[in-house]
Amino acid sequence: MTKFQIVDTGPAVTRQVLADHPDLMVVAFRFAEEGAEGTLHSHPHVQSTYVESGRFRFTVGDRVTEVSAGDSFVIPSEAVHGCVCLEPGTLVDCFTPRRDDFL
Repeated sequence: MTKFQIVDTGPAVTRQVLADHPDLMVVAFRFAEEGAEGTLHSHPHVQSTYVESGRFRFTVGDRVTEVSAGDSFVIPSEAVHGCVCLEPGTLVDCFTPRRDDFL
């Protein structure tokens, strides 16, 4: 088993790969304060997101939704998406295939 580094990805946001394989990657994003952002972006990977804790406002395409602990959803390949933290917490994202740019 490999212990992956915690990487700063923006103000009050960190990323840590939890597990990876060429076909799948699991990543924790931790948001330390209200207002911290996961900036809008897209990628070719299909992504599932599980809200481990906290509360977030997500934009996926032209849809805006608030999610909280226990919620989960899937983001299609190439969909523009991002979030704003409403209450500090952790998102656990799975990507298929693996996000090699995170290694």
